[in-house]
Amino acid sequence: MAGATNRRSQSPTIPVATEAAITLPYETQRPIVSDNILAVVVYLLYGVGYFTGISALIGVIIAHVKVHDTDPVLRSHYQFQIRTFWIGLLYLAIGIPLCMVLIGIPVLAWWLLWSLIRIIKGIISVNEYKPIANPGSWLFG
Repeated sequence: MAGATNRRSQSPTIPVATEAAITLPYETQRPIVSDNILAVVVYLLYGVGYFTGISALIGVIIAHVKVHDTDPVLRSHYQFQIRTFWIGLLYLAIGIPLCMVLIGIPVLAWWLLWSLIRIIKGIISVNEYKPIANPGSWLFG
């Protein structure tokens, strides 16, 4: 082997892309549920929340997730729904302990009337595609 030359076997060259690959625009997938229907679903979850409680929690989570990526009309509804949940929870937190001294009963009756009006008003407004005039209101928007 003294006379043998050290030859490397030449491998075939592999072509390497020198330019960026062409990206085709992908079709944006449409959501399974439209935003209008989702806003109504949140209101309905609040209504069911009178009987289960957990559905209202699911509704406020949906509202928090969707509030920043929708159009201004539906954003007002999601803000209204978020306020309805948290103010309603405050009414419950005050009213339930006060039931020990009977003052809580009118507080809970007010909470029931107040939340029903907000839910019904919201459903009607979403169906007419109208924004809530004052979503930050403590009363009825």
